[in-house]
Amino acid sequence: MAVYTHLGAEALGDLIAHYDVGALISAKGIAEGVSNSNWLIETTGTGDGGPQRFILTMYERRIDLADLPYFLGLLDHLAAKGCPVPRTIHDSTGASFRMEGGKAVALIEFLPGISPTRPTPAQARAVGEVLARMHLAGRDFPLSRPNGMGFAANAATLESCRPARLATIHADLPAMLAPAHAAAALDLDSLPQAQIHSDLFPDNVLMLGNRVTGLIDFYFACTGAMALDLAVTHAAWCFDETNAYRPDLGDAVITGYTSVRALEPAERALLPEIAKGACLRFVASRAEDWLDTPDDALVTRKDPMQFVRRWQFYAAEGARVLA
Repeated sequence: MAVYTHLGAEALGDLIAHYDVGALISAKGIAEGVSNSNWLIETTGTGDGGPQRFILTMYERRIDLADLPYFLGLLDHLAAKGCPVPRTIHDSTGASFRMEGGKAVALIEFLPGISPTRPTPAQARAVGEVLARMHLAGRDFPLSRPNGMGFAANAATLESCRPARLATIHADLPAMLAPAHAAAALDLDSLPQAQIHSDLFPDNVLMLGNRVTGLIDFYFACTGAMALDLAVTHAAWCFDETNAYRPDLGDAVITGYTSVRALEPAERALLPEIAKGACLRFVASRAEDWLDTPDDALVTRKDPMQFVRRWQFYAAEGARVLA
């Protein structure tokens, strides 16, 4: 989440008036993330319920408007099945998103909870369990979406950044082009498929204690291999602030997931290679964002080398910790 486009109080108030949520009280820009502009919205609410909070998202980058019915419909589908995801607030015409200044905007339910900065094994296990529940709940969702950030796309992204520009971020970064092309040769289509989040970092999970209260930011969701989603989550959750692997967290994510949905032998066998490919996805996207983010954007750049180091861990130890 971030703020690229600035909307004034009058524009925000006019926009919120299209929803049955009461009048706008306040709006605060949210700095985290790299793809969309986001605000924490508070309104007077309706009836006697008092003030209410929502997240207002303006879609800025990497979002095709044709994908919004998938993204927003998936939220509503999963929420209806009891998964801890935010509902889409539909406007007075029943639409799940509106256009503002040529850009799509959506109002999303605000969920309670805090994203863990130092996850515990109990929290990691809970996330694994909820991820598996989400996969099973989305099986009968009627829409599908290809993975726009698959392994071949990641290699193409790194190529488009060009080695000389990658080297301005870190001298070791251009060397990741060869592994990215190797990952692109992996065939994940034969593995069990579902609707996957594909970006389930701790900051996309809300928790109260050890209970998951919200999975958020579904704008990289797609139809894909469930093992890929598990690998992304493992790579995102199981390293500490020094980027060292935490085996207790790694075991907890896998144990939590498999307590709800058992992995098939083919998924287990390929999981170490998938984890390496998952790391390269974030190497590529972070490198692109680092090079292309405007200097005046209210956004914090993320270092692609963090996931180069995680790729190196899986290259050396993945067969031991994941097979």
